[in-house]
Amino acid sequence: MRKKEKAALIMDVLNRLYPDVPIPLEHSDAYTLLVAVVLSAQCTDARVNTVTPALFELAGTPEEMAKIPVETIREIIRPCGLSSNKSKAISNLSKILAEKYGGEVPPVMEELEKLPGVGHKTASVVVSQAFGQNAFPIDTHIHRLMTRWGLTSGKNVVQTEKDAKKIFPVESWNRLHLQIIYFGREYCPARGHDPLSCPICSQL
Repeated sequence: MRKKEKAALIMDVLNRLYPDVPIPLEHSDAYTLLVAVVLSAQCTDARVNTVTPALFELAGTPEEMAKIPVETIREIIRPCGLSSNKSKAISNLSKILAEKYGGEVPPVMEELEKLPGVGHKTASVVVSQAFGQNAFPIDTHIHRLMTRWGLTSGKNVVQTEKDAKKIFPVESWNRLHLQIIYFGREYCPARGHDPLSCPICSQL
């Protein structure tokens, strides 16, 4: 089966299983989404969602967050892990947004990637989910499934992103990256996976 045929089959299965794909990180605007994505590094979305209500009640805008001591932020987000680095990043990016961007999150990949703690994947998630721009954020789960499905031979997420953008229609990217994440959790885990019972692996 050629890659384009695999892609069509995969999209058909995912659209059937996940016609509606809610954004897993709870947020109210681009800023709270950005902070939530920063917190999600090496942490589950579910755990992030238990931490952010208290954080955003204390400070829900860049201007408010910039005034909060880093130690206070660190204590609140401690359950997410890497709290020392993440608290500094959240504090510093909030100050930059407040001072340089008038408290607004820039809808531009290159500008987002300049912010502390914001890498390419985080920026991709924000422009995709907050601003509706076509992007294909690749995390380790999507990289794993793209490799398992024979859609990429990339050794890293950078190559996998390039391959994904070649294979799948651009208008599907924003929806598809969420669908793949949900599918991986429910049907195609890293361990204990049964290919014969998997709605996609069983057909490839």
